[in-house]
Amino acid sequence: MFKTAIKATALSMSLLNISVLSIFSTAHAQTNTSANNENARQLPSLLLDLSNVTVSGLSSGGYMATQFQLAHSDWVKGVGVIAGGPYYCAKGDITTALAQCVNKIEGSVDLEAINAQIARYESEGKIAPISNMKDAKVWLFHGTQDTRVVTQVSDLLHKQYQSWTDTNNIAYINDKPMAHVFPTLSNGINCMESESPFIGNCDYDAAGAMLNHLIDGLSTPDDAISGQIYSLDQHAIAGDNAKTLASEGFVYVPESCEQGTECRAHISFHGCNQYADAVGDAYTTQTGINEWADDNNIVVLYPQTKKSLFMPLNPQGCWDWWGYASSDYANRDGDQIKAVKQLLTSLNNRQSATTSDAALGKNTEMNHSIEAKNND
Repeated sequence: MFKTAIKATALSMSLLNISVLSIFSTAHAQTNTSANNENARQLPSLLLDLSNVTVSGLSSGGYMATQFQLAHSDWVKGVGVIAGGPYYCAKGDITTALAQCVNKIEGSVDLEAINAQIARYESEGKIAPISNMKDAKVWLFHGTQDTRVVTQVSDLLHKQYQSWTDTNNIAYINDKPMAHVFPTLSNGINCMESESPFIGNCDYDAAGAMLNHLIDGLSTPDDAISGQIYSLDQHAIAGDNAKTLASEGFVYVPESCEQGTECRAHISFHGCNQYADAVGDAYTTQTGINEWADDNNIVVLYPQTKKSLFMPLNPQGCWDWWGYASSDYANRDGDQIKAVKQLLTSLNNRQSATTSDAALGKNTEMNHSIEAKNND
């Protein structure tokens, strides 16, 4: 058992490149999080349309975005993935994750076996019907200088979506010389460096390109930003489902949404080493998503993981795409997927016809529970 634990530790360290975390970056992150404390006031009452949610993410966050979409494709209508790989690529095993899903592909990835697993999940009600994916909007990105997640891995994700989704709804940008970063117009580090905080100054507005593909009729943002970032108590909201998440998550609320306008919702999943304790507010403020959200009535949820040097082992705060948190990590029963859904629904504390629980497709078990209470 001890040897197995040592092996798992070594594999995780290799997968997650723990060396990029330094004492300096941790201290820098702790300093930056002071900005979040300034906004730790009560979240305003919000009215959200949760029938047409979009999600996105970088790297492990990209894997999670796809997992969350497939779990809830009845109401998650669009997805943006930067440097992510195919759904269920790791098959619940970190050795497979290392061998085929990150910086190399040893042998071949059996998409047919993955499709069989998807069919099982669908038959068990663990993901929404895959037919929902036909009309989904999909935006994929992979930089040509990204060696953390190699091109072939992102190509497999593209191939998967082509089998599920109308190809007219898919955009795959894979010809830009950029490293393993979230590309922005002017924020972040050198675009050619895959280093913390993994926000790249690339003269390319990935957030705008993504959101304009996922959502029709967006207005180009102006230079001013009106909204605020608020803190969420992830553990209080999601309970045991959030045990592998940080205590604090974040949400960006445009002024229009705070004043009562019914708004859309977007969930943005950070990558490994991008959780708040590692990079401060870099991911929640520098990607460009907030600027587009601000002028287009979009509330943005930024759920947060945490690092763990013990079991479940997650030394760089990645989202669970290989099974460290739950054997059902890739479907509706996964702890993190359930937690993020709880965080999202908690934001919707005003109700309308389009924001009821029905918009989130309540499952049979929940309906039976309600019926039983009514019968009592």
